[in-house]
Amino acid sequence: MSAPVPPGAPAPPSADDILAAAERALRGGDTSRYPGTLTARERLAVLLDEGSFVEDGLLAGPLPADGVVTGVGMIEGRPVAVIAHDFGVKAGSWGQQTCEKQIRILERADRDLLPVFYLVDSAGGRLTEQMGFFPGRRGASAIFRLQVALSGRVPQICCLHGPSAAGGAYMPAFTDWVGMVEGRASMFLASPRVAEKVTGERTTEEEMGGARMHAEVSGCGDSVFDEDWQAVAAARLLFSYLPSDWSARPAVIEARAPEQDDWDGLIPADPVTGYDVIAVIDRLVDAGSFFEIKPDWAPEIVVGLARLEGRVVGLIANQPSVRSGAIHVDSADKAARFVSWCDAFNIPLVFLQDVPGFMVGVAVERQGIIRHGAKLIAAMSSAEVPKFSVILRKAYAAGFYAMCAPGFEPRATIALPSAFIGAMGPEASVNAVYARKIADITDEAEREAFVAERVEEHRAEINLLRMGSDLVIDTVVPPEGLRTELAVRMRHAEGWTRSAPRRHHIVSPV
Repeated sequence: MSAPVPPGAPAPPSADDILAAAERALRGGDTSRYPGTLTARERLAVLLDEGSFVEDGLLAGPLPADGVVTGVGMIEGRPVAVIAHDFGVKAGSWGQQTCEKQIRILERADRDLLPVFYLVDSAGGRLTEQMGFFPGRRGASAIFRLQVALSGRVPQICCLHGPSAAGGAYMPAFTDWVGMVEGRASMFLASPRVAEKVTGERTTEEEMGGARMHAEVSGCGDSVFDEDWQAVAAARLLFSYLPSDWSARPAVIEARAPEQDDWDGLIPADPVTGYDVIAVIDRLVDAGSFFEIKPDWAPEIVVGLARLEGRVVGLIANQPSVRSGAIHVDSADKAARFVSWCDAFNIPLVFLQDVPGFMVGVAVERQGIIRHGAKLIAAMSSAEVPKFSVILRKAYAAGFYAMCAPGFEPRATIALPSAFIGAMGPEASVNAVYARKIADITDEAEREAFVAERVEEHRAEINLLRMGSDLVIDTVVPPEGLRTELAVRMRHAEGWTRSAPRRHHIVSPV
């Protein structure tokens, strides 16, 4: 028999009361103000294999699941940890139990090496529970510490469905990929209202931290989607390219032929004529497999994951159709982070070079092009995954170095017949060496003839045969043979291993 209830004491909840509380938590908050928007649990249903989700902390707090759904499910049979904010419960804001639930699932991910998916939709911390979420050991700071601890050990993938405000904006920032839903997703450290109070600026949420701004200007977002389900589906697709943790390698699947195989006229002979390098990628990788990362930010460099005869590769390619493919401040950062990410998860790298060098001028020097370029070179040099460098057309100056020159020990440097490698282009080199002589020639025709002769001399001296003779390049292949050449070399490199640690880590350029 159960003990009698003392007079005046509240009666313990009945079984029906407990079941009713669980049902309320499963229903979540009121989302009727946002018709057409998926609820937190509907988003999880798109993400996870049907029937695979096991939830923790359903009855936490006085609010339904205390505004966050956490637990473990499966994606294509692989276990993953999930955090999904319920925007119908106090706008997905964080209280003490909200933080505790997120900390607990991240601790489990840390212990069990589980990839983590974040479905973020939160207005930030609940100021009415400031002591619960802000200053303590089990507050928001512990969430960020665990995200950093997981970085490079397991994939962390974020879908940003709504706001991610104040300190909570760092949750997406610590993940590997952020897909944002246009019109609802936003990230900012202070709302427009707070910013106006502090700085006097008047702006909108979209202008300050909307999806397009972050995908095109700040680089904090990776891709923009029209609907919730599209962002979640993209996150699920991205996971198929990644291993479950740092000790594994991506799965190899059945090979597919490329979408295109016609190379005629694709790469113009004139080194200053632009073309779309994605057309080159389409002829190299398995059809439909290219998953571009940050396509709208720093588009003068293209990075993304793809499959080459079923094997996952990371591609870094100069984009001659945008800013001539020169490396700028943002594109150096974009490529550096991508290289580091691929190295963390054992993904071989292919560099497709058509680079006039780093951008020059007063503006980029003041922006720190040297230190940003150093980040890229440091990341590329530190990467121990197999690296392959392909010279499509031009490879000039320090851009050649940053795109994995032979001194950085690629497994192979492969050139197309259209390739030219030099400290600068032939015309620029002649103008630098013979500047005074050229200036002294007053007859225009004579001057043009002199420059043309020197350019031809330069081309005769610095050519692919010379580069091959001096072991700068390993082979020259016609464009239609490049896919096979890379695939064979990747198969031969499958037994690669990492070196024994010589230090904790490099001191990275800022």
